[in-house]
Amino acid sequence: MKFYNQKVCVVTGAASGIGRASALALASYGAKTVITDIRKDMLDETSELIKKAGGTADAHILDMADRDGVYDLATHVEKTHGGADFVLNNAGVAMAAPVDELGIDDFNWLMDIDFWGVVYGTQAFLPQMQAKNSGHIANISSVFGLFSVPGQAAYNAAKFAVLGFTDAVRHDLANTNIKVTTIHPGGINTNIVRHARMGQGPDAEAEHEEAIARFEKFTMTQPDKAARIILKGVAKGKPRILVGPDAVYMDIIRRLFPSNYLRFIPIPKIDEK
Repeated sequence: MKFYNQKVCVVTGAASGIGRASALALASYGAKTVITDIRKDMLDETSELIKKAGGTADAHILDMADRDGVYDLATHVEKTHGGADFVLNNAGVAMAAPVDELGIDDFNWLMDIDFWGVVYGTQAFLPQMQAKNSGHIANISSVFGLFSVPGQAAYNAAKFAVLGFTDAVRHDLANTNIKVTTIHPGGINTNIVRHARMGQGPDAEAEHEEAIARFEKFTMTQPDKAARIILKGVAKGKPRILVGPDAVYMDIIRRLFPSNYLRFIPIPKIDEK
């Protein structure tokens, strides 16, 4: 895809799932990839896969909840690569718990990564794009940023916040050459549920195993296909991308039945990445 050739592309959460698949696809398109994650061993694997495919990977261990760390990365990208052309704020975590079992520390942990990490990743790289008067920022929300489900108060809150924030950024930059995209993946076959935190109830461990099995049953899209959908949509300048047939279906149902959509949506507790 010529759109990405020789572009400096930053992908957060690139150790697995959508992040890894997107980084590999970008490298195959000729992009200069800058990849981040908190899991060093898996990020190293992504880096090696990119290099074996003939691409370049500038890898950084980074917790997206660390504001200073994100800004330090942006400074590095500007000094080393001349600034970012495309940023995919993909890093995220999950947690399943009913609201009465949702500890505030766990709530803050999720919000710090899933929402504030997106804010940091947007604001840290935006000045580079403004200086070039070009660029593209794509933020991963979720189908759970379109409707809410039981047991996902924290995750829903973060993903709705990403949607609202990203829409506002797009409006703020409407008269510039900087594009902004919100991405809503449906069920993507990744490790997010295995890495998720659960509630504080006595059956949390069993509920975690049940959530993993349910998630695997409902996933409809592989990460490499999700990456292709996302990158194709970004290249076309789409402001909104739905990933997977389930995401399209859920979006339609939410519009048709704004108050009682859950009657028509047989979904797992946790989705994508």
